[in-house]
Formats: sequence, structure tokens, C-alpha cells
Amino acid sequence: MIAGLDDIEKLYFSRGGLYYGEGITQIEHALQSAELAQVHGGSESLIVAALLHDIGHLFENEEDVADGKFDDRHEAIGAKVLAGLFPESVWRPVALHVAAKRYLCFIEPQYWAGLSEASKKSLELQGGTFTQEQARAFERAPYWREAVLLRRFDDMGKQDEMSGRCFADYLPMMRKLRADAAAS
Repeated sequence: MIAGLDDIEKLYFSRGGLYYGEGITQIEHALQSAELAQVHGGSESLIVAALLHDIGHLFENEEDVADGKFDDRHEAIGAKVLAGLFPESVWRPVALHVAAKRYLCFIEPQYWAGLSEASKKSLELQGGTFTQEQARAFERAPYWREAVLLRRFDDMGKQDEMSGRCFADYLPMMRKLRADAAAS
């Protein structure tokens, strides 16, 4: 499966050109999200989380993604893959970025209106808007605030314009975080 950064890079190279219901490819969405995290002063962990937040989609069957009839729990798949490579500050926001969408729909009623059509459709498959009890439980989770920031970068990172970045631009940052995780 994924044993290191080379495997992640190969995965994005081989499957990042796929579309997943939005108007841009997986890799472009990842690059835009990471660039937004960087521009908004995010930590290195948050930038890498933004880059890799949808890695779980890259393990999906293309036909299943295209029909959008079930929730594949890509956030859990992605977090599991990343947990073996990066510190919790990277993989935990990835694990929570879908819950963050459900949370924001509860906390900010206008948030739903700003979601893309694909995100609105997937929201229903993912359990819909949180209840007050679910929102309070989410606020007790480690890295929930980072997950909310990640979610906002995710939502904004769906533009038709190309980011001008490439995956390799983030490899030094990923290597540093990987080394930090290995050292702890």
C-alpha cells in the first residue's frame, strides 16, 4: 500500500488526474487547498493536511465515485494511510474534514448555500447537518479547529484556474513532518 512519500507521490501521479464530482481534478484540488492553507498562514501540518485531505478518494473505484450513490468514508481511509507517516497534526484534521462540513452547516446556516453541488450531494450521504449534540461532541475532538480551517480551504480549492504549484513543491515540507513523526 503506502509505505512512504514516494508511494504518495506515485499515487497522485497515477490517480490525481481523476475527477470526483467537481469541475477539477484531484491533484488540482489538492494543490489549490494546500496553497490556500499556506497563503492564509497555516502551519506546515495544516498545509500538508490540506494537500492530502482527499487521498482516500484515490483508492476508490472510478465508477463508484462517478455515480456518487454512497459514502466511501474517504476521510477515514485517508487518515489511516497518513497516520503511519505523519504526526497527528496532519492526519487528525484529514479524519475530521467531513465532520467539519457537517458541523459548519449546523453552526453557520448560510454555509450550506455556499457548498458546491457535489458537496451538497455528498453531505446527505455523509449524514447531513450535525445536531447540536453532534456539534458539541465534534468541538471536543482533538484538532477540530484545524479540521474546520481545512474544510474552508477544501471548499475554496475548487476553482477553474490552475494553482501554478506542483506536488513536488510540498515534498520538503512533507519530508520534515515525516521526520518529526519518526523522531517522536
